[in-house]
Amino acid sequence: AALGESAFLMLVSVFIGFESIRRLVDGGGGHHVDVTWWALVVLVVVIVVDASRAIASFRAGRRYGSAALAANALHFSSDLAGSIAVLIGLLLVRAGHPLADAGAALFVAVLVVLAALRLATRSIDVLMDRTVADADDRIRAALARSGEEVELRRVRVRQAGGRQFVDLVVGVPMDSGLTQAHTVADRVEDLVDAALGGAVDVVVHVEPTEAEGGIRERATAAAGAIPEVREMHNVRVMRLPDGYELSLHVKLPRELSLEQAHDAVERLEQRVRAEVPELRIIHTHIEPLARTDWAHAPTRDATATERDAIEAAVRRFTGTAPLDVTFRDGEQGRVALVTVGLPGEQPLPSAHEHAGAIEEAVREQCPGLADVIVHTEPTGAEAP
Repeated sequence: AALGESAFLMLVSVFIGFESIRRLVDGGGGHHVDVTWWALVVLVVVIVVDASRAIASFRAGRRYGSAALAANALHFSSDLAGSIAVLIGLLLVRAGHPLADAGAALFVAVLVVLAALRLATRSIDVLMDRTVADADDRIRAALARSGEEVELRRVRVRQAGGRQFVDLVVGVPMDSGLTQAHTVADRVEDLVDAALGGAVDVVVHVEPTEAEGGIRERATAAAGAIPEVREMHNVRVMRLPDGYELSLHVKLPRELSLEQAHDAVERLEQRVRAEVPELRIIHTHIEPLARTDWAHAPTRDATATERDAIEAAVRRFTGTAPLDVTFRDGEQGRVALVTVGLPGEQPLPSAHEHAGAIEEAVREQCPGLADVIVHTEPTGAEAP
């Protein structure tokens, strides 16, 4: 619409300019302009109306970023400029300058042609999916400053209807879960919206990056690409004299048959071997995905023995009492949930070793427990 309106204005202005030049060249060409008082009054009224329409359209065009409303404002502005020029020209004609009318028309024609060309250029840019020149750079700079661990592979920005539409392709680590990848995409959308100043429609397409890191990381990423794999744990890499071996536990949907589960694991092993050629043998343990376990909290008196054993084990390995001890009785038995405090600066392997030692000590004292889960939290105290 904006391009059509600007083209129409240019055509009309070119015709008016041609006619004005012809009259200026032949000295008026026998055309007589009769200036009456009521014609001047009408022009003043027209000028007031055109000014109000041009201002209203210009403000609306800026508020909504609309090229069509901007074209409308240009149209009213050209009407306003023409009316003012006609008024000046008629006043000069009435003062004894008959060519002033043609000169004013030529001035308005040139002014409107230049403005229409600018508007047509902007409209063509929109139709050709062009956008703000530095939009690409602003997006890349915003992602670089954010510290997001993403690989920006492609940026495509276009503009229409006062909005900027951004399509991004980003790479995230292969071992990122679906929820992690979705969270990264949400953060990227917010960064792009802030970088371009709002009024942005962002679509982020996430792709996995090439597997990097050690054997364990690459193997885990490759195994996670198999659709049937829901969980993985106990991933262990062993180095033998004749090469590396990998062992891992994978959890698959319970509704799968053994044949279907075995097929999924076969594809898993093929994928891991392709991504990690250093591996000589892969040992895979298949587990069904656990159901929801209905449970309840037992009374404090019912867990007094286990509670005493847990407190003694925690004091033995940390020197302090546990921060919290709770129990849940489920279908598979009683589960102890223990929270202990360890120094915040303690290395993670050491903290994990302390948690494992506490779990083993509790299991020895309370073999009836189905499971013991120790959660560690950082504290300011030093470990013994």
